[in-house]
Amino acid sequence: MPNFTPYQTTQFQSFAPAALTAERLYAIDPAACAMNCWRAMELAVKWMYAVDKQLVLPYKKDLCILLSTAEFKALVDDQNLLRRLDFLRRLGNTAAHSGKKISRDQARLALENLFYFLDFIACCYDPAYEPHDFDPALLPAEPQPVPPPAPAVDVEKLLAENAALREQLTRRRQEQKPAYVPKPLDLTEYETRRLYIDAMLQDAGWTEGVDWLNEYPVEGMPNASGRGAVDYVLLDDDGRPLALVEAKRTCKDPAAGRQQAKLYADLLEQRFGRCPVIFLTNGFDTRIWNYPYYNERPVSGIYAKRDLQKEFNKLTLRAPLENVSPRADIAGRYYQVEAVKAVCQAFGAENRRKALLVMATGSGKTRTIISLVEVLLRRGWVKNVLFLADRTSLVTQAKRAFVNLLPDLSLTNLCEDREDLTARAVFSTYQTMMGCIDDARDESGGKLFTVGHFDLIIADEAHRSVYKKYQAIFD
Repeated sequence: MPNFTPYQTTQFQSFAPAALTAERLYAIDPAACAMNCWRAMELAVKWMYAVDKQLVLPYKKDLCILLSTAEFKALVDDQNLLRRLDFLRRLGNTAAHSGKKISRDQARLALENLFYFLDFIACCYDPAYEPHDFDPALLPAEPQPVPPPAPAVDVEKLLAENAALREQLTRRRQEQKPAYVPKPLDLTEYETRRLYIDAMLQDAGWTEGVDWLNEYPVEGMPNASGRGAVDYVLLDDDGRPLALVEAKRTCKDPAAGRQQAKLYADLLEQRFGRCPVIFLTNGFDTRIWNYPYYNERPVSGIYAKRDLQKEFNKLTLRAPLENVSPRADIAGRYYQVEAVKAVCQAFGAENRRKALLVMATGSGKTRTIISLVEVLLRRGWVKNVLFLADRTSLVTQAKRAFVNLLPDLSLTNLCEDREDLTARAVFSTYQTMMGCIDDARDESGGKLFTVGHFDLIIADEAHRSVYKKYQAIFD
């Protein structure tokens, strides 16, 4: 009996059959299995938004947005389960868009993660819920008949159909959810690397054996043999290390590998003449450490190759942000000039990564920002800029001002035109940007807006509540 048989009920008919299809594809095509796991998760998440009063549909119904709302995270309230969903999203994107090979083990883990998500849904909404455990022994060893693909779900229509049940199902979830027993994630370091971290690297566009090497040998370690092996080394096109990844098991703090990673980075610097960027990760919590330039900080994933190459170019070529001279024809008022200089002082001498400008209406905020962008471009500190606002009219106005004052800078407004996604300056509403994070693709079919794509993010009207609502963009 397949693992997903207990969930093939009338109540879950909008998403459970897709999960069964994914399981039947396991023995035929791991990539198709991963894509169908992603599809089943998407259908299940949309069903939850349709039946539960706590979940309010956002402006756009893209999966990335639905998973990142504060209401959904508060309802799930299980960090490990949210991590399982993030893995399904990453692996599904890789399978659908990159053409990279999905291993049988990754497909099995996708099925397991999907299973426990459906188990959570059943615990919350099924009046006859009985807990089950995923059993790998039940996965098909031989090809199975595959039903036709699940139809697309119109979440608005689903919402209307379930309007009468929303009160009942919300109440049931409130009563039954306290009985849910979270399923812990406790994989060995080897399993963490082979499954979760490999998926993260694939999602960022790295290719194993080409620009991503496992167990990279180093000499000069302070041990009896003097040898060591870096978990992952990521190479540029000339075979020189751009970054190293120090892996820890899922239940361990990635910071535990900090000192060992630094030793590896020092040895690689001695050999190749430059210090690679360090990533510390347990498959879910990932940190970047670009010492000696910046302190360790959390990131949502590992950088793509082009982002790391750009980072090295910036750090090598950028000029100091001391004694900057903002262009008077852009922003010449004394307080605008002082604002630009203050931000440059924060980014440069104080080595900060965030700055807040508080300016009254009519004081020339847009001109001040354009002046700052011009200085950072001229000094080599940024290449790609993202301007975010909460209304299309504000996005349009800002782009028009940039066109007038920086005519040589390539720009695009995602709210109007997605043809030139490679423009240096991208203008968008928060809602549109959320939908582009997973969907926007580069010329090779890889993800365009990767973790390190933008060097400067400008949040217009950052005091508004919309900033918290779309925190996932900044994460």
